Amino acid sequence: MPATPTGRTTDDARTEAAAAPVPCRVVVCRDCCCGSPKVTGVDHAAQTARLRSQVPVRVSACLDVCEHANVIVVQPSAEGRAAGARPVWLGLVNDPDATEDIAAWARAGGPGVAPRPDILDLYTITPPRRRTAS
Repeated sequence: MPATPTGRTTDDARTEAAAAPVPCRVVVCRDCCCGSPKVTGVDHAAQTARLRSQVPVRVSACLDVCEHANVIVVQPSAEGRAAGARPVWLGLVNDPDATEDIAAWARAGGPGVAPRPDILDLYTITPPRRRTAS
């Protein structure tokens, strides 16, 4: 078996990676409204890069809540899901301080693991599938 630079075998490295807990993940909408010039005054690339520097990030097409652009969804880790946590949808995340609050919360474990900072309550939105018909 090939050895890594640290002397471990490739199989050892794969086993350790498989045993590592799945971290909290973030989905960033970047389609028709979110991440576009329609939302002025926001460096969308810097926002995505900042989140990506802290936690795994997936860039998504339209999440169908354009009225809340920029939308970020914080998905719970395996540990958070085991505790009953659900994804937390955040809208109008157009301020660098909000991005920092999201990054810190996700890095700390996110939904079900770390308490959500009270300030993020201002950004919490209801995802489209949970809305009730009027």
